[in-house]
Amino acid sequence: MNAEADMGLSGIVKRLDHVAWAVRDIPTALPLVEMLGGRFYQGADHPRNMFRWVQFRLPQGVLELMSPLGEESFLHRFLERRGEGLHHLTFEVDNLSDAVKQAEQRGFQVTGLHFSRHWSEAFLHPRSTNGVLIQLAQWEEDVWVGYTLEEVLAGLSIDSS
Repeated sequence: MNAEADMGLSGIVKRLDHVAWAVRDIPTALPLVEMLGGRFYQGADHPRNMFRWVQFRLPQGVLELMSPLGEESFLHRFLERRGEGLHHLTFEVDNLSDAVKQAEQRGFQVTGLHFSRHWSEAFLHPRSTNGVLIQLAQWEEDVWVGYTLEEVLAGLSIDSS
């Protein structure tokens, strides 16, 4: 095995971007986020997958709250099975196609591969990652910045990725 292959995804992963937390109702979770020092950053409704996401900058990272927009949402099913809590960890990658290829070569189960203009992602299934859903993503910075928290909670910011 050569040195480049030994690096794994370390040459592709730029950073841990955020921790995503599944909640039934985002406003109910806001007191904890505020207590932790979270400052609203960005968010939107994702009609294709029927969920709302809101990100908050913390002193040493980003926390994303996710809530379902209907009973048909994958997130509604997740909350019914597992309850509120950690949903996934998102790692920013330089090149999603390369990251997926390397992950598959190492035996990780890749699912949910999706490419779009502003946001592209793939997930490493928890069965192959010791129980944690890992999201690998590549995106344009600050695409959803410009809305207030109130506007996002009112459904005025739309994520069409």
